[in-house]
Amino acid sequence: MPQKKITFAVVGCGHIGKRHAFLIQQNPEAQLVGMADTNTTLQQNIENEHNTPFFDSLESLLASGLRPDVINICTPNHLHAPQSLLALEAGCHVVCEKPMALTKADCEDVIYKSLQMSKLVFCVMQNRYSPPSVWLKELVSKGILGKIFMVQINCYWNRDGRYYKHGQGNWKGLQVSDGGTLFTQFSHFVDIMFWLFGDIKNIQARFYDFNHQHLTEFEDSGTVTFDFKKGGAGCIHYSTSVWDKNLESSITIIAENGSVKIGGQYMNEVEYCHIKDYQMPELPPASPPNDYGNYKGSAANHHFIIENVIDTLQGRNVATTNALEGLKVVEIIERIYEQKQHKSAL
Repeated sequence: MPQKKITFAVVGCGHIGKRHAFLIQQNPEAQLVGMADTNTTLQQNIENEHNTPFFDSLESLLASGLRPDVINICTPNHLHAPQSLLALEAGCHVVCEKPMALTKADCEDVIYKSLQMSKLVFCVMQNRYSPPSVWLKELVSKGILGKIFMVQINCYWNRDGRYYKHGQGNWKGLQVSDGGTLFTQFSHFVDIMFWLFGDIKNIQARFYDFNHQHLTEFEDSGTVTFDFKKGGAGCIHYSTSVWDKNLESSITIIAENGSVKIGGQYMNEVEYCHIKDYQMPELPPASPPNDYGNYKGSAANHHFIIENVIDTLQGRNVATTNALEGLKVVEIIERIYEQKQHKSAL
């Protein structure tokens, strides 16, 4: 007897929300039953493009009596936690775009509600699915690299006036709704770091605002140094001030038995691998980046996330990124940003 399809609704009909909807509709085990956005001018386009009912809010979707198995939250950052709570309270599982919330306390509220309702929260951290990341996880997990000495993460992207557009309804660049550069642009890479090497301590950070004074309410660049609780030292250098297009996202690891560097614009290429008594395997090609027209984002691996949700709910697998890991990423970013209260470089 075939298993019933997993039903989904998507909240937030921007680029990523529409991508979620498209990939749900591409999956033979999934069914899209509704979409919601406060921008009602999108209604005709959404109903025509996705052939699904449109609602002007998550509240109106739930008030209609619709109870999908899963609600995908693809709205501005500050709405992720309250909308996850609403969806869980209604008895739905949740797929939450990054970041899970803007504070650890809000993440804890979501986790508490998910446990209370016996529902799952899947956090979107699609960089875990890229072949170089999967390979790197195996290297670290199996101890092939030996002790970790130093880890350097560089995130150098372009986010200019084409991205931070001022105007009604725009949330990007606002402190209260965006949260900061590490939350919106680079939480993927904080996640990869935590996934590979665990938690950090002894954080020191400096923040800069080179050319975004009229675009955002927060820094455009920063340097962060820390120690890993499991041993070894690390640093993150990040900037959205790169002219015209993204430069790179990279991770360099210096370890007891060798060195590795993964680079490219989206941490999608193995640039260096020299490890004692080890021959690197041929890796499958990485997915292309999400293309937003004037700017590009991380690798387009969202189809893996939808597959993982379905596999988990059908009892064939477990969640790739669970809510506790989502909380840890938010907590690490929150602890980095606490350094702002102590000093500001410019």
